[in-house]
Amino acid sequence: MSYDKVKQAGKLSIGTKQATKAIESGMAAEVFIAKDADPHITNKMVNLCRKLGVQVTYVDSMKQLGKACGIEVGAAIAAVVNE
Repeated sequence: MSYDKVKQAGKLSIGTKQATKAIESGMAAEVFIAKDADPHITNKMVNLCRKLGVQVTYVDSMKQLGKACGIEVGAAIAAVVNE
């Protein structure tokens, strides 16, 4: 399951703003997007990833993605960042 990749990542950018920064700076290796997140937010992120050649992986829920990131709340988007 892709949650393992999130859990094992050395560095994460969690949330839309942080993930966008990581993608635009070329630091994002892979972006995880929750299927139940607001499409208004996620569509922009998917387009940005496509444009810049960053792999997008969909996960089932914001709750599970947040948990995999080690936070108490749901996360719509998380980027695994190259260090």
